[in-house]
Amino acid sequence: MKPPAAAAAGNRAGGVDPSIPRFKCQECHRALVVVGVDSFADKLPSQATSGHVSSVHGSIMGASRMDNSYVVLSKQNRSHGHGIPPRLPSVAAPHIEPNQPTRAMEGSYIVLPPAAASIYKTSTSEGGSAQLPPPSINSSSLLPGNSFHSNVTVLKRAFEIATSQTQVEQPMCLDCMRLLSDKMDKEIEDVNADIKAYEACLQHLEQESYNVLSDAGFQKEKLKIEEEEKKLNAAIEEAEKQYSEISSEMKDLEIKSKEFEELEERYWHEFNSFQFQLTSHQEERDAILAKIEVSQVHLELLKRTNVLNDAFYISHDGVIGKINNFRLGRLPNVQVEWDEINAAWGQAALLLHTMAQYFAPKFEYRIKIHPMGSYPRVTDIHKNTYELFGPVNLFWSTRFDKAMTWFLTCLQDFAEFGISLDKENNVPPEKSLKLPYKIDGDKVGSHTIFLSFNKLENWTKALKYTLCNLKWVLYWFIGNTSFAPPSGSLCAVQSSSKR
Repeated sequence: MKPPAAAAAGNRAGGVDPSIPRFKCQECHRALVVVGVDSFADKLPSQATSGHVSSVHGSIMGASRMDNSYVVLSKQNRSHGHGIPPRLPSVAAPHIEPNQPTRAMEGSYIVLPPAAASIYKTSTSEGGSAQLPPPSINSSSLLPGNSFHSNVTVLKRAFEIATSQTQVEQPMCLDCMRLLSDKMDKEIEDVNADIKAYEACLQHLEQESYNVLSDAGFQKEKLKIEEEEKKLNAAIEEAEKQYSEISSEMKDLEIKSKEFEELEERYWHEFNSFQFQLTSHQEERDAILAKIEVSQVHLELLKRTNVLNDAFYISHDGVIGKINNFRLGRLPNVQVEWDEINAAWGQAALLLHTMAQYFAPKFEYRIKIHPMGSYPRVTDIHKNTYELFGPVNLFWSTRFDKAMTWFLTCLQDFAEFGISLDKENNVPPEKSLKLPYKIDGDKVGSHTIFLSFNKLENWTKALKYTLCNLKWVLYWFIGNTSFAPPSGSLCAVQSSSKR
């Protein structure tokens, strides 16, 4: 066999039939061709060679076209008889140049084992070697169309049988065959070394002496082994029993573990829910505490604040006194409307009535003040009621004068009650209640409170002194009480403020 270079030259020399099969090396997968077929042409009969040698020279598996394929054994290997010939160093296929004539087949072989070679008809020649002649050398078999395909089939079958016998894929090129041969030689050397090692071990074992037990000793060892086997079997049974018990316990533990996992998962769900609720409650508590702190600050502020002091702010504008910015009195050059004067009297009556009601029944509230907004009234000790509002006639205002007089009397009675209360509480005289302007009947200080036949300046001063005494009583009231006004009084204050 040789690579396809020579086949390419043959293809150029004569026309190549594309249907003709080509063989490849099963190791390197290079295309292979059969060379040296021309040397076999000399062995053909004369009737076969005449007119057909040119066809052999044109074989596509050599340098000429291959009309018939043969399995040829070289003369150099006939002395070896049947079997596998040794590898020859000169079996390499020569490269054929396109213009170089084809050389004789000297070392090209298709090597078959004895079982594979038996499919051919062998004949004994010189030296007893077996030569595989062509199936039938005649004019009809050399024709390309008659027996070519059957010969190719035989060649392929030979490769299959060689593959099955040698466990090596065939065909192979010479280079791959040489590599395979080297590899097998190395394996043979390794096997031979192993054989020698085994033989040495066997000889060593054969030279050793063995202590052969007697029958009694054998029976004793046997009983001993049986007892150990029983013990081991019992131990195995015990281990299996323990294993079954442990498996049962493991199953119970797995069930309990699953239950614990479910309990743990539920616990963490409840714990997270509780933490969320706790956080919400803490935030709500903090908000409430913040509100409580603010409320306490307001409460302390309110404790230091007296509602009466804020509800009844008494001041003056020159000669004219004021309560909650309502002027009480009038001058010739300052004409104050009666509606404003009436509102001022209503605020003063509400203040005096509130303080008197706070100490009732301890305070003998003989003269009743009726705060009715801008239309207050006064009831004397004889149950007579007088209007404490205007407008009135400057020359004839008896009822209005009596109402103002009874108001002064009630204010004086409440001041005297305060002085007596300080005495009861052992308040020093310098800190006890004392009116800045003395009240005597219808006079405050040195001015009468009557409007009839009186000057506006004197009447206005008397009203201013009355408000000053009322403010003094209010300060005493604030210092000696923790006043919380009744709802009725607050409503009255709000209604009077609106008016």
